[in-house]
Amino acid sequence: MSLEGKRIAVLAEDYYEELELWYPLLRLRGAGAEVVLVGTGSADTYTGKHGYPVTVDVAADEVQASDFDAIVVPGGYAPDRLRRYPVVTSLVREMFEQGKVVASVCHGAWVPISAGIVRGRKATCFSGIKDDLINAGASYVDQEVVQDGNLITSRVVDDLPAFCQAIISALED
Repeated sequence: MSLEGKRIAVLAEDYYEELELWYPLLRLRGAGAEVVLVGTGSADTYTGKHGYPVTVDVAADEVQASDFDAIVVPGGYAPDRLRRYPVVTSLVREMFEQGKVVASVCHGAWVPISAGIVRGRKATCFSGIKDDLINAGASYVDQEVVQDGNLITSRVVDDLPAFCQAIISALED
């Protein structure tokens, strides 16, 4: 399995869930992808829920959907901040519309919800925001990973191995 030549954006903002950012980042790099950390532009370094910092490579207004093959939205409380930036939701929406992989885990589902791309799709998320997903028009499924076309969603940290494998499989096609 090789993601050689694939470029993947991972979104970052303050209060990200450390494992939900670092596990996919390292797993996807290990599979051969070029992974780019994309921030909102409010800072160069963001601090996770448990105090671990991450320095981004670029701000969202400096990239385009055409630059990437996939985008990953980690959970934590960062997604509540990420979705406040129209440049972030536009990037996610444009990638989705171009048929590129949009993957979110846990509270990360808030970003695809705000990007307006979940209506009519099957998806999952952290149980605490499942009503948000349902109210946005998605069919909530309580599984470790749910793939509906180019939308890949997962629930919690324990689901990260299956989540990353689904991303890798989708990009290997």
